[in-house]
Amino acid sequence: MARLETPVCDFDRKAVDFSLQGVDGRIWTLEQCRGENGLLVMFICNHCPYVKAVRERIVRDALELRGYGIHSVAVMPNDVADYPEDSFDNMVKVAHEFAFPFPYLYDDTQQIARAYGAVCTPDFFGYNARLELQYRGRLDESRKEPAAKGVRRDLFEAMKQVALTGSGPREQIPSIGCSIKWRED
Repeated sequence: MARLETPVCDFDRKAVDFSLQGVDGRIWTLEQCRGENGLLVMFICNHCPYVKAVRERIVRDALELRGYGIHSVAVMPNDVADYPEDSFDNMVKVAHEFAFPFPYLYDDTQQIARAYGAVCTPDFFGYNARLELQYRGRLDESRKEPAAKGVRRDLFEAMKQVALTGSGPREQIPSIGCSIKWRED
């Protein structure tokens, strides 16, 4: 398992459109996922210990961000042949178990992850109402440990700021996670 950090936020980079299969059986597009004040695009998977450690906090933050007009979507880009825990059937189970309040989509070609420049799971891309990138940082300081009481919620606070002002914080701390499991073509 290679541990990677996300790159610095490329402010104002436009969100990439997509059309991906969700665990609910629907095909989802960027336009269908966005909220009035923005969109949080998360690249996650089922097997990564970094993602497993934060799933409940991701759900909490996604639910709270809806109140600010920020919707969320999660994309699973990993090679399921080498990582069967990330299979579509297991995506369905995880989404149900954790009651994901957002679409959980399968990037079977890995083209969307590449287009976004995703490097690890979790990798967070926070967009404003104009779908311009404003946040590319961590969820919080706990990484893959249980969150201490009162831990700063970097992602939530940044996206709340995006909802209220259209701009994200200029200082951002990268997310850390497992490398995306790219297929060998």
